[in-house]
Amino acid sequence: MTVPAGPILDACRDAGFALAGVCPAEPSAFADEYRRWIDAGRHGSMAYLARNLDVRLDPRVFLPGARSIIMVADQYERRPAPAGSEDAPHRPAGRIARYARGRDYHGVMKKRLHALCDALRDEHPAAEFRAFVDTAPILEREHAARAGLGWVGKHTLLIHPRLGSWLFLGGIATTLDLTPAPEQQPVTDHCGACTRCIDACPTGAITPYSVDATRCIAYLTIEHRGEIDPDLRGLIGGRVFGCDDCQEVCPHNSHRPGDVGEPHPAYTPRQETLDPLAVLEWSEEDRRRVLGGSAMTRATLAMLKRNAVVTLSNTPGAIGNPAVRAAITRLRDDPAEPALARAAAAQALG
Repeated sequence: MTVPAGPILDACRDAGFALAGVCPAEPSAFADEYRRWIDAGRHGSMAYLARNLDVRLDPRVFLPGARSIIMVADQYERRPAPAGSEDAPHRPAGRIARYARGRDYHGVMKKRLHALCDALRDEHPAAEFRAFVDTAPILEREHAARAGLGWVGKHTLLIHPRLGSWLFLGGIATTLDLTPAPEQQPVTDHCGACTRCIDACPTGAITPYSVDATRCIAYLTIEHRGEIDPDLRGLIGGRVFGCDDCQEVCPHNSHRPGDVGEPHPAYTPRQETLDPLAVLEWSEEDRRRVLGGSAMTRATLAMLKRNAVVTLSNTPGAIGNPAVRAAITRLRDDPAEPALARAAAAQALG
């Protein structure tokens, strides 16, 4: 028996999600491409991306008996994006990617998705529902595109024609057989011949519809637990957590007449930068106090200090500043500091 998705999608929008759609729970159409990407080591040290491939490539393994996927999106930034490159001289050091400036989207979205699951179980007691937000082995962007939420751009992020790409994705796998609403239509790829995201990437991590994570600044500053390749350190610029360059230059993130949509209030920025010099003096308690409730807790104290050193190294004149040089020297020479941070300090002074 099929169930119309309309009332469920209305409930998603009532819960504050900017976008909602449904698609069949079908295996990925890009399984071979994904396996080649893993085999080539493009996932770097993110070993979790190579685990549970059977689950990741088929949502019916994630939820046995799944028939449909309800996909939702939260908007976390409004259009237009600020003009100019992230490397513009006026940009401050210690920049934070926009997605991490407000509350952690994992908790914000999960709370509402779990509430939706509870309501759906009450209405459909014979069906099963399982929510996911980023951390589950689900290819969210592919399912979001199937559900009419946008298309996957050349930078591999989902782009909605009206809201752009400043979007968080989540969803619910269900054993219900849902019929899409009549207004739900596939969104065709509008990237065309544009290569702005590819051209803007400081490290050359992007090729059309693929990203080499080992060169991506977001990976290097958020996921990578080791030392940063010397050939890439200088390209990180003043970014201490993440990078937005490919989205900043995307034409679909620029203002257009008739644009709609406002970011969810949970993502109102609490801080746009971190003082890299202050980070060098942080304790673990400082890290938890300053970053608590944000997605920046993904990075360990050692990683943040490493990133802060790299940021200062890339800031013109900073290493020559006596206060900065003294702080980095202390970090290098203090055996109580994390080895990763000490190594970064030694490289900077060297």
